Amino acid sequence: MAEIKSGRMTHAYEGELVVFLIGMRINRWWRPDLWLPVFNAMPPMLAELSKDPDSGMLGYRLLLGEGGPMLVMYWNSHEKLYAYASNPDATHRPAWGRFNRRARKAPGVVGIWHETFQVSVAESIYAGMPVRGLAKATSVVPVGRRGDRAVERYGEGRTSVAA
Repeated sequence: MAEIKSGRMTHAYEGELVVFLIGMRINRWWRPDLWLPVFNAMPPMLAELSKDPDSGMLGYRLLLGEGGPMLVMYWNSHEKLYAYASNPDATHRPAWGRFNRRARKAPGVVGIWHETFQVSVAESIYAGMPVRGLAKATSVVPVGRRGDRAVERYGEGRTSVAA
């Protein structure tokens, strides 16, 4: 079981921050032969990225969303995110090709989506729980070091994500 952090915590991070959401929607649950390969393609990508400290991926969290799984990923550079996505030697590019071939054969069985956000300012708070989210992807500090109120942690007028 994860360690519960007592008190109020926040993240500490300085530099470019990109939040990348990616998910799949299973439209025909009764066809696991068609959607399960899409689902199974993600763990090798996450393992590959997690093993490479220069990949740019800071961390991720798997969630179950409407219709299927969703990942919240934190990156230190949009250039590194796009470089990984288009690298023919990385796991993603061949998986993307396989998905497209399957989707043409069985349209509408599974859908995929993603959204990319380049974040200029981020605020977080975690109270009485294990470290997660942005704090887990970067680092966690007591709230007192960043400000007691959300507006202080948010740092109105700042142009970069900073501790």
